Amino acid sequence: MSTHPAPALGALAPRLTELSLRDAHRLGRRLEGARKIRKPEARAAVLAEIEAEVSKAEERMAGRRSRVPAITYPEQLPVSQKKAEIAAAIRDHQVVIVAGETGSGKTTQIPKICLELGRGVRGMIGHTQPRRIAARTVAERVAEELDTPLGEAVGWKVRFTDQVNPDATFIKLMTDGILLAEIQTDRELRAYDTIIIDEAHERSLNIDFLLGYLAQLLPQRPDLKVVITSATIDPERFSRHFGDAPIIEVSGRTYPVEVRYRPLLEEDSEDADRDQITAITDAVEELMAEGKGDILVFLSGEREIRDTADALTKKQYRFTEILPLYARLSHAEQHRVFQPHTGRRIVLATNVAETSLTVPGIKYVIDPGFARISRYSHRTKVQRLPIEPVSQASANQRKGRCGRTSDGICIRLYSEEDFLARPEFTDAEILRTNLASVILQMTAAGLGDIEKFPFIDPPDHRNIRDGVQLLQELGALDPAQKDPRKRLTETGRKLAQLPVDPRLARMVLEADRNGCAREVMVIAAALSIQDPRERPADKQTQADQQHARFKDETSDFLAYLNLWRYIREQQKERGSSSFRRMCKQEYLNFLRIREWQDIYTQLRTVAKQMGIHLNEDDAPADRVHVSLLAGLLSHIGMKDVKDGNKNEYLGARNAKFAIFPGSALFRKQPRFVMSAELVETSRLWARVNARIEPEWVEPLAGHLVKRTYSEPHWEKDQAAVMAYEKVTLYGVPIVAQRKVNYGRIDPETSRELFIRNALVEGDWRTHHKFFADNRRLLSEVEELEHRARRRDIVVDDETLFDFYDQRVPEHVVSGAHFDSWWKRKRHEQPDFLDFEREMLIRESAEAVTKADYPDTWRQGQLKFRVTYQFEPGADADGVTVHIPLQVLNQVTGEGFDWQIPGLREELVTELIRSLPKPIRRNYVPAPNYAKAFLERAVPLQEPLTVTMARELKRMVGVPFEADDFDWAKVPDHLRVTFRIVDERRRKLAEDKDLEALKLRLKPKARKALSQAAAATAVRQGGESLERKGLTDWTIGTLTRVFETRRAGQPVKAYPALVDDGDTVSVRLFDTEPEQAEAMWKGTRRLILRNIPVNPAKFASDKLTNAQKLALSANPHGSVQALFDDCATAAADKLIADFGGPVWDEESYRKLYDKVRAEIVDTTVRTVAQVQQVLAAWQACERRLKAVRSPALLPNLQDVRRQLDALVKPGFVTESGLRRLPDLMRYLVAADRRLQQMPTNVQRDTTRMEKVHEMQDEYAWLLEQLPQGRPVPSSVLDIRWMIEELRVSYFAHALGTAYPVSDKRIVKAIDAAAP
Repeated sequence: MSTHPAPALGALAPRLTELSLRDAHRLGRRLEGARKIRKPEARAAVLAEIEAEVSKAEERMAGRRSRVPAITYPEQLPVSQKKAEIAAAIRDHQVVIVAGETGSGKTTQIPKICLELGRGVRGMIGHTQPRRIAARTVAERVAEELDTPLGEAVGWKVRFTDQVNPDATFIKLMTDGILLAEIQTDRELRAYDTIIIDEAHERSLNIDFLLGYLAQLLPQRPDLKVVITSATIDPERFSRHFGDAPIIEVSGRTYPVEVRYRPLLEEDSEDADRDQITAITDAVEELMAEGKGDILVFLSGEREIRDTADALTKKQYRFTEILPLYARLSHAEQHRVFQPHTGRRIVLATNVAETSLTVPGIKYVIDPGFARISRYSHRTKVQRLPIEPVSQASANQRKGRCGRTSDGICIRLYSEEDFLARPEFTDAEILRTNLASVILQMTAAGLGDIEKFPFIDPPDHRNIRDGVQLLQELGALDPAQKDPRKRLTETGRKLAQLPVDPRLARMVLEADRNGCAREVMVIAAALSIQDPRERPADKQTQADQQHARFKDETSDFLAYLNLWRYIREQQKERGSSSFRRMCKQEYLNFLRIREWQDIYTQLRTVAKQMGIHLNEDDAPADRVHVSLLAGLLSHIGMKDVKDGNKNEYLGARNAKFAIFPGSALFRKQPRFVMSAELVETSRLWARVNARIEPEWVEPLAGHLVKRTYSEPHWEKDQAAVMAYEKVTLYGVPIVAQRKVNYGRIDPETSRELFIRNALVEGDWRTHHKFFADNRRLLSEVEELEHRARRRDIVVDDETLFDFYDQRVPEHVVSGAHFDSWWKRKRHEQPDFLDFEREMLIRESAEAVTKADYPDTWRQGQLKFRVTYQFEPGADADGVTVHIPLQVLNQVTGEGFDWQIPGLREELVTELIRSLPKPIRRNYVPAPNYAKAFLERAVPLQEPLTVTMARELKRMVGVPFEADDFDWAKVPDHLRVTFRIVDERRRKLAEDKDLEALKLRLKPKARKALSQAAAATAVRQGGESLERKGLTDWTIGTLTRVFETRRAGQPVKAYPALVDDGDTVSVRLFDTEPEQAEAMWKGTRRLILRNIPVNPAKFASDKLTNAQKLALSANPHGSVQALFDDCATAAADKLIADFGGPVWDEESYRKLYDKVRAEIVDTTVRTVAQVQQVLAAWQACERRLKAVRSPALLPNLQDVRRQLDALVKPGFVTESGLRRLPDLMRYLVAADRRLQQMPTNVQRDTTRMEKVHEMQDEYAWLLEQLPQGRPVPSSVLDIRWMIEELRVSYFAHALGTAYPVSDKRIVKAIDAAAP
């Protein structure tokens, strides 16, 4: 515990003014705190501590004062003459502006003047320079003049080097960026008591920023002095900014310069349209005539420099050296300009030589008046380098370059009027830059809103907007935050710490997440410097060859990585001088490589401090590119080949750009690219590019992309409302069409679509009981509509929608939402969503009953399902009867013409309307007669039209037939549709015509019967009824009718033996007539194949050769075939005689024995009869050939057709033995007809036409019979009646087998018609 008495507060405060600014500020704040302490002991203790620290600080200050170096001034400098005036101004004013040309000494002398005034002791004299090289050279120069080692009294600090000793340094030279960065840690700049801003006329961003900040800071720091030095370009502007601060002019050392205006287009010269190069050579020659001295030509870019150099070299001036000078030149080439030389030099330079570099020994200047000036384009959001006329200030700077050592001449290649019309000054950089960096640093430094910041030239609000937009793009600023102090996001805070452009910083942050920080830092460092690969004008091909090793087809960024790895390897292997030589040989700029490595090292250092992890292993290229993309989101492009332009990309905000020819992607252009820089010269070029995948963009640009949705629709599989999403970033489509769940995007529409599609329309797969019950109830009620053919029974969808809309909560927008809600709700109220039948039916629908609209149709034992469809125009519109395939053979058309009771009245009405007009007009109005008919008629007893014809005739007395009704005029829906279904109720076919269906499905129906039989056999454990390959009767008793049940229906079929050629099988048939026909043939085959002697061969053996020869002229083609036909016919006669066919084995054996005993004799007899028939046939054929009259042609053709029908292959069996005498008679009659024909053609023709009439009637009858079924014998008899009619007409004398006439034939046809 100290025994000293505690110092009084009042005694300590004045001592603070002698301490360093930082100590004074720190201890002052502690004193303020001590004042607030109430307890005397505690306050005394604190004050004692403060006093101890004050004493230490006083000692430090004493030491500092003692070290101030002695100061002298070089007499020859213009500033030295004005020293007293400058010192007085600094002493008396807080801000002083010193204006003087380059070379006036203001840069080196002003800090010394301040030091002599006693500044620099309590805080340093901070002295800023726009360029690093200047900061170092000035520091060296001032230290040399003060005779102190560099880094003590005079220190310097640039981006990668810090040579400042806080205790010993009085004057600190630094770049303006360093001072800006220090603001973040030292808000009031208490490390300095004086700040000198040098070369302020350059108006770089950093300078403008410092000047604005200082303007704000000065009122808070009345002790701070600010000196602003500038070339003599508009110093008044600075003065005004600092409240009319005094300006001291210091003239530079200059000689008079003569200006000559030589515009390209001179009126009176003979060469009226010179180009720039010609004008330059003319000017060079004009100046050569003036005498010795170097010439400096200002040009706007490398290309112009190269073209001009080529033109001047061709001129081959004596003792003249031509030197290009531009920023991209290698260090060695730049250095040549400053080396001593003999002869004349023509230096061709960009505006780098205006203020940055002083080229010694220049006597003449040629100024075409243009420069490439970096400008930020609002439209494309890119930094451009357009060629523009330079300002008056720049033109004067150029002129001043030649009046340094002696009188000079400046030739301007434009007119004086043009000069006077130009803007006075070049726009400050802040007016032509992307302000993102500035805004970010300002926001991080808490300097408030850029729009309110006191800039000398406030930037265009559009540029500010672009800057803010870029920062929002990078996720550095949160647009939703209104408070400027809270706008900086976590990302933004990190971006501000990284010493590179915000875009590049954003890449590094993303790389940390993707595990590729090392690679991305290398690329980011490369992008923040000039390209280290050099392309000297005269060795471009060699340079390109050397650099081609590093190229990567898909990415220019990876080329940097390849180059970096190569450089690293070479540095390890070589010494430093060998490495420098290698760089030169391989066209790499050593200094830029060093700068690249420095930036990388610095980035790495800062990144480590920020906790960014550096990956050890090489990262995959995709991860690297995704990280780079994070900083280049507004620099993406999609190939746009609409206009047939191969090299055209659609970029952000509708900009169109092209891949720069120097890029590795120029040859093989990908669909999507990102570009590190978009530069506008002749067009917008993308310079450093890489291929990207569009799917990388969205995760990075979630906060920027615009999503539009189209076609919201319900999807059953997803049980949700889906829509198509299009994602664009600044207008570039990243995702063209992606299906997404629409529930989150537009819950209201989604809920409506869910209720409408899933609940109301039922388009949903779900197991909820209420859903199934409601659908079933709805189907039943809808079925009523189909039955009654009305659309007004079921309530409309809107009613159902309202029902669900009132009950289903707002948040339910999909199946999943519904399920989770209903899970709880159904326990509370299980019937909450159940429909009531009453709510579904409108009042007007009570009259629809099951009796009128039945569900089933009965025919005998069969029962069919009936369904209804109310869809006019559809094939099955109306009533559909579902007939199982396996019972199709039992179904007849009977009764179906009567329709169901509900449609019968309409059907009858339409049938009345279909009558021919003379009849129809007696039955008007048709509906009244239809009602009356149905009241008295007994349905389903006979065909509807038969009953109608009879009953209607009774009502009115006008006679007509059932055939007068025209079914073709009846609307389709009034005729029943027959739908044939398989056992699983699947539709096989449907038609209004039942017989057509039966014919079409005959093979399928037969197969169904076989399957039914097989299934029955399996069920009963016996052998199947159907068999194949039988050679004898081994089947016991064959049942006449096979019956079983299948799928609930009675199946009925008719088994029979079937003739398969050599063997016999048992098959099931649809109908009895088919069974009878097959059974006959099958029995015949079985008997014949088992008879040991071949009856045909036996009969043939009994004949003489002459007889055989006579028989050889037959329609069968061979005598053997004819004998076989006779044997078959003989078997038919015997089977019929002995009561066949038979159905059991015993009966078969008996029948077989009887037939076997007589078959040979019968066959021999048959052959004898056939012999006579064939003799008659041959006579007839001979006579037919002999008649040759053209007039008789139709009659002869008739006979030809008759003969072909009577005698043809198989005619013996077809006619049967009993008809052979008749056949003989028919042939004789035909022969007689041929004899008489030529004498009475007319009579023959008349009778023939009558026969044809009967044949047509018979043909009609055959068409009426069911197709595919055997023709009944009663119908076949009519065919023989027609033959008898021929006999009665053409050979009456022969006599007929029974009385015959055309009327009798017609009567027989009517009787046989179905």
